[in-house]
This record gives sequence, C-alpha cells and structure tokens, in this order.
Amino acid sequence: MADTRTRLLEGALETLRTQGIAGASARAIATAAGVNQALVFYHFGTVDDLLAAALRYGSEQRVAVYRARFAAVTSLRELLDLGRALHAEERETGNLAVLAQMLAGSQMDGRLAPATADGLGMWVTEIEDVLGRVLAGSPLAEFVDVAGIARATAAAFVGLELYDGVDRDGAERAFDSLEQLAGLVGVLEDMGPLVRRTVRARLRKAGTGEM
Repeated sequence: MADTRTRLLEGALETLRTQGIAGASARAIATAAGVNQALVFYHFGTVDDLLAAALRYGSEQRVAVYRARFAAVTSLRELLDLGRALHAEERETGNLAVLAQMLAGSQMDGRLAPATADGLGMWVTEIEDVLGRVLAGSPLAEFVDVAGIARATAAAFVGLELYDGVDRDGAERAFDSLEQLAGLVGVLEDMGPLVRRTVRARLRKAGTGEM
C-alpha cells in the first residue's frame, strides 16, 4: 500500500482531473486519497504546497513513460506522430487536464507558478533534446531557436487540450497543419546541396532584412 504522502500526491492529481483547480480543497483531496484531512497539512503545510508537489510528482512520472519514445524519434514527422499519440493518451488519462488546470490556477495564485513551470519544463527538456537532434542536419538549424520552439511546442500541446474540449475537429486540424509543416521541412531536407545552399542564403537575407 502506498505511503500517506504518496496517497496525498495521487489524491491531489485525481482531484485536479475530476474537479479542477477550483475543487482542489483539503477535504476533497483527503477524500480522494482516503486519509484524514489533517494529514494534508501535516505532510505539506498548505494545499498549494501539496498541489505544487503533486504536479512535479505527476510530471516526473508521465515524462518517464515517454522518455524512451522521445529518444527514438529521428524526424519532425515522427515527433509530431508521437505528439499526437501523447495528446490522445494523456487526454484519456486526464493528465493533460492536470497541467492545464495548474496553468489556469497559476494566473490567479502566483504561488503555484514555479511548480507549474517546472512541470511544463520537464516536457520542454525532452522536446528540446529531440528538436536539437532532428534539426541538426537541416538547413533550418542555424536559423531557429530550438529552446524557444520547444517551449512553444509544449505550450501548444497544453493549449490543444483546452481547445480540444470545445472544438475537437479544430484541434485535429491544428495537428494536421503542424504535420504539413513537418512535411515541408522533410522535403527541404531531401533536396540537393545546391537547393539547400540557396535556401540558407535566402534565409540569411530574410534574417538581416536585406532585399
């Protein structure tokens, strides 16, 4: 049987999945964990501290599940395929909803922001590693901010979780559009060295504002 602290962490995650940040009270979390409410404060001090710890705990677990799959990615298309699968799997389990709820809660309570940033950052680290690897030989490598793209990608997946709840077809179209962009990059990578040099030159001019 899990120890009390772990049960509270898992109870907090379950409460965020089912009741959202607004319903994440000490009483609700303790009920989900099957423990006395006083133990929330004994182990964590405050509900916010428990929620912060729970998000870190949950993110560590979920990222670990996908680490080997991230490591196996060799192209942008494969990364997007994994992203689509991850989105479906995490939506089904309610884990993306946890991160989305904490992001929403952080807007109203700054005490939740560091833990939420840490949780999102665990995903960013994995995505950044993949992007750095798959873009290394691309004509785009020297023109893109890999760290920035990784953060935008992670934020987009959380945003798609919220969007999916009101417009699932629209969320699917967003994924389709991202795949089209990945396909264009793939076509560029397959072109000969002369074309790739031309593309690099044009990108440099665009970056410096030259006409």
